[in-house]
Amino acid sequence: MSVNLPTSTEALHSDVIDCQSSGKFQRVALVLQYLGTHFHGWQRQLNQRTVQEDIEQALESFLGHPVTLHGAGRTDAGVHAAAQVAHFEAPAHIPAHRWKDILNSRLSKDVLIRASAAVGHNWHARFSAVWRRYRYTIYTEACPNLFVRSFAWHYYYAPLNEVRMQEALSPLIGRQHLAAFHRAGSNRPHSWVDMQVAECHRQGSLIHIELQASGFLYGMVRLLVGMLVQVGNGERSPDQFTELWQQQRRDLVRYAAPPQGLCLLRVGYPEFPFSPEIWYDTQPKLSFPLIDSLTCCP
Repeated sequence: MSVNLPTSTEALHSDVIDCQSSGKFQRVALVLQYLGTHFHGWQRQLNQRTVQEDIEQALESFLGHPVTLHGAGRTDAGVHAAAQVAHFEAPAHIPAHRWKDILNSRLSKDVLIRASAAVGHNWHARFSAVWRRYRYTIYTEACPNLFVRSFAWHYYYAPLNEVRMQEALSPLIGRQHLAAFHRAGSNRPHSWVDMQVAECHRQGSLIHIELQASGFLYGMVRLLVGMLVQVGNGERSPDQFTELWQQQRRDLVRYAAPPQGLCLLRVGYPEFPFSPEIWYDTQPKLSFPLIDSLTCCP
């Protein structure tokens, strides 16, 4: 049965008020992307621009009342998302798929809703998720590249051996205690992580690191990558990297990889109303030939 949706803003707001008075609401899930460059992370923060607040303000501007948006994960300042997932409560009269266009017409150009759909009232963007997957990208050429700078760590100080980096990552698979990669300031009571995927591969001058787990610790990926490059450049062996986290030597983890190389790639659910092309692998992988840095930038 088709729904005749009012076309004017005045008519839409009238129907919103009717839904509020009657208590008819539905839960709407979103798949969204954002460029983290100008955001202070996902979560609302006082006097800071965040992704959650931008979308909540767009919802409030249309609905006329505050709305809480629940996200699948909390990305840090400067971190991107290719397929973040969130949900909110919406008037039942408005078809769920329309929220994509409603929000995109009110959001800035560094946030995009790829799709919206109705989900059950027990479905939750955060608590129903069974895994999250992140990709970290490192650009290894000596020459800077404007088209890569916003989405990769430009690491050209020493050659990186991706085979050694993969060797260091492999022991992470399984349930591990990763306190060495847990930043201070988290309210999570433990540092156990169920790691499902830990991969490193090279495409020309770009190295991609992909990590998938049921959940991630605060700051974990950037701290882990910061130490992993020490394996790639020969400062540490793969065994020393493993010993570091197995012995919970947080004191030896001294710096984090910069945020622009990190992207929340996708989130997995047992039940998900979106087709794979909406969410599966929506961060394009750039590829450049590996060039002798001495001939590129003397």
